[in-house]
Amino acid sequence: MTQKPPAAKLMIQGTSSSVGKSVLAAAFCRIFYQEGYRVSPFKAQNMALNSFVTAAGGEMGRAQVVQAQAAGIEPDVRMNPILLKPSGPTGSQVVIMGVSQGNVTALRYHGEYQRMTWPYAQEALHGLLNDYEIVVIEGAGSPAEVNLKSNDIVNMRVAMEANSPVLLVADIDRGGALASVVGTLELLEPEERALIKGIIFNKFRGEIALLQPALDFIEERTGIPVVGVVPYFKIRIPDEDSVAINEAVEKPFVSTADQLDIAVIRLPYISNFTDFDALQDEPDVSVRYVTELDNLGNPDLVIIPGSKNTLADLRFIHESGLGAQVYKFWKEDVPIIGICGGYQIMGRLVKDPLHTESDLEEVSGLGILPMVTEFYPQKHTVQSKGTILSTQSFFQACLGEPVEGYEIHMGRSMPDEGHQPLFELTSNGVSYPDGLQAGNAYGTYLHGIFDNDSLRMSLLNWLWQRKDRVRPCTATQSQAALRESAFNELADLVRKSVDLERIRVIMGLSSHVGLRTSADVQKTIERIDLVEG
Repeated sequence: MTQKPPAAKLMIQGTSSSVGKSVLAAAFCRIFYQEGYRVSPFKAQNMALNSFVTAAGGEMGRAQVVQAQAAGIEPDVRMNPILLKPSGPTGSQVVIMGVSQGNVTALRYHGEYQRMTWPYAQEALHGLLNDYEIVVIEGAGSPAEVNLKSNDIVNMRVAMEANSPVLLVADIDRGGALASVVGTLELLEPEERALIKGIIFNKFRGEIALLQPALDFIEERTGIPVVGVVPYFKIRIPDEDSVAINEAVEKPFVSTADQLDIAVIRLPYISNFTDFDALQDEPDVSVRYVTELDNLGNPDLVIIPGSKNTLADLRFIHESGLGAQVYKFWKEDVPIIGICGGYQIMGRLVKDPLHTESDLEEVSGLGILPMVTEFYPQKHTVQSKGTILSTQSFFQACLGEPVEGYEIHMGRSMPDEGHQPLFELTSNGVSYPDGLQAGNAYGTYLHGIFDNDSLRMSLLNWLWQRKDRVRPCTATQSQAALRESAFNELADLVRKSVDLERIRVIMGLSSHVGLRTSADVQKTIERIDLVEG
């Protein structure tokens, strides 16, 4: 029996957070997938409020879900065995191998709790190394955080466990990139520094010839080759955390004749804001995030998003005055949509008697939807499919059509009797109602609701009709097609921006599973394009 050759590895670490590690890891996953390899992403520990539910019901970080999609495989909790979901200023909910373990303070986690999670990361890593030909590993923050290194389970400890070569990524757009590279290398231990096999400068704007002296300096100073300079780009790949939406906060809407104004309430503990990517992809839609009453304006639609701390966010929405204005909008027939935590916020009352999410025990809701929500220790994490039941407003155009998404919530909402649900959902063979409406207010637990193309088109057409207008664009691509196109565009950009042959040598690919021929690569890309089309 022929023994399977060991998997090739490539780890992407950064000089700091938000240098582009997640997106570059996704790019390499797509590149190797295009070349015919069986490739998987891996990140030992993620801290993010954007999460996803796998087909098996496990919860994991959204970044590794995106990377799995880029690799053409189904998400697996082994790709992100530890997920931290911040629930307060000093604590996070800890999810291990897809299952919530409750809230833990940062001080406790960075002590014995983090040491306890390392075996899970080890097992997941080696499982993927056994099952795939290539594993693309992502680090977190910087490997040179000296106050955190003793309990590190995501950066150099993983690289050494996997014996993986590391590419160090710096964001050259923010300035200080040369110093950050040199400083990071200086703070690493000799055995850690030996694993850094290449440097990538990301988000470059300008003429590469003007940068060349800096690249020569870095190579001479560190002895490590610069294997790529990736230009600044705007290819829509879902973001891992809230850094991206911070740029959109409080940007006033500039009214145009060809765009709808959709205002998303930017809750302090906003989660799963990737729910709105599908809306942002539409050319006739402007999605903006609002934290202050003065900036709310007169939107065509208000969305209250998911939350990792619903009671704290509900208190914020009351104290900011946004809650009263949203209620006023509802009375004036302005459409309101709440998703998950936003759905709970729209009810009469939210109760957390066991302090599952918060120190608060109960907070009055906005009183828009006729229901009460109570939190329980057991988290409900499922992928759901179902049909549309509602006959009201924009649902009329897609009545009876399929709908799908995923649920992540610890609250259970009990509507008053006599109210028809929006959807009939099925998960694990069990059917149940979901969602509620009152006037032009709608709430659901279903994340990814706007990824359903028919429902999204019905909603946008209806919003234009309310303005006595026909929608200015007749058709848009499906979310699946847009996602595939973005992955291929990203892969093409990174291929042109890095020394891929040198990276393959660094990974030892030629001695592992053999390089695919250029003809094989082209056939694979054509196959992907055919599926996409």
